[in-house]
Amino acid sequence: MATVKAIPEGCEGAIPHLVVKGAAKALEFYAKAFGAEEVFRMPSPDGRVMHAEFRIGSSLFYMADDFPEFCGGAASNPQALKGTPVTLHRFVTDVDKAVERAVKAGATVKMPVQDMFWGDRYGMVEDPFGHRWSLATHTKDMTPEEIGRAMAEAFSQGPPPG
Repeated sequence: MATVKAIPEGCEGAIPHLVVKGAAKALEFYAKAFGAEEVFRMPSPDGRVMHAEFRIGSSLFYMADDFPEFCGGAASNPQALKGTPVTLHRFVTDVDKAVERAVKAGATVKMPVQDMFWGDRYGMVEDPFGHRWSLATHTKDMTPEEIGRAMAEAFSQGPPPG
């Protein structure tokens, strides 16, 4: 009999677990917006998604529909909570095209793409399910000292537009 691995293959790192209202639609959105590939889906008896797994690039994500009836009646999706303090970050080869793709799929721009003081071209979108995604293309290698000077200069000019 084979030995069961305590940590399954491909699950070595942290795995974001998203809770949404409408997981089936979210899986479709993530495929259109970010090129997500569905790995596994387990529907509950009432048709909601009890558990799903998908990959964006080499990153694994878990997702489920909100089940407030199993959590003391409290919903936990970002829309019910009126937001989320969590942002999911991805590096991409062309951030402008990635944000455009996400917007075409239904995301809302929260921070327009712009060149940032730390050496990335960066923007942020919110998906239709309330999760925020920051997208970036690294454009310049900088030392911590260079970033510190660039940050001081950027902060002296006030907050960025958006």
